[in-house]
Amino acid sequence: MSKVILLNKPFRVLSQFREHENKATLAKYIDDKSLRLAGRLDYDSEGLLVLTDDGKLANRISDPKFKKPKTYLAQVEGIPDERALEQLRHGIELKDGQTRPAEAVLIETQAALPIDMWDRDPPIRYRADIPTSWIQLTIHEGRNRQVRRMTAAIGCPTLRLIRCSVGDWSLGDLRPGESGSAS
Repeated sequence: MSKVILLNKPFRVLSQFREHENKATLAKYIDDKSLRLAGRLDYDSEGLLVLTDDGKLANRISDPKFKKPKTYLAQVEGIPDERALEQLRHGIELKDGQTRPAEAVLIETQAALPIDMWDRDPPIRYRADIPTSWIQLTIHEGRNRQVRRMTAAIGCPTLRLIRCSVGDWSLGDLRPGESGSAS
């Protein structure tokens, strides 16, 4: 039976175990050398990481050919209109090619977010003259910084990015730095 661990990766933590340039790594939160990452999150992104001791499972989770859905909450600068959301839903042309269609929903209020949001340290930059909003985006691939590039392409740069789910696994009530066995 494969071991699967879910971790809520905090902001400014590298998605690796070995030390690198005095930056925090997963070794601060997980002490099990049998585990390997099934996908990564950028240093400045937060949320769900799936770790397993099964290499084949890790590949099935992270390889885009298996089309595992990955759902993110992106706090963006500005408020995208329906036309911008439709662009995300049809796919965005990026420098490395067209993205697959995404599911994109504007979250109307902070209270409507699908997770119990935590404060980020440090908080996002605040500009009194530019509003922010949240987009829930589900993609079926995982290019480098893809969600950030997609939101920038519609004129709403990402300020904060949190992965909520990968396939059937979700953050649940894990707080930043907390982990638990997947059921």
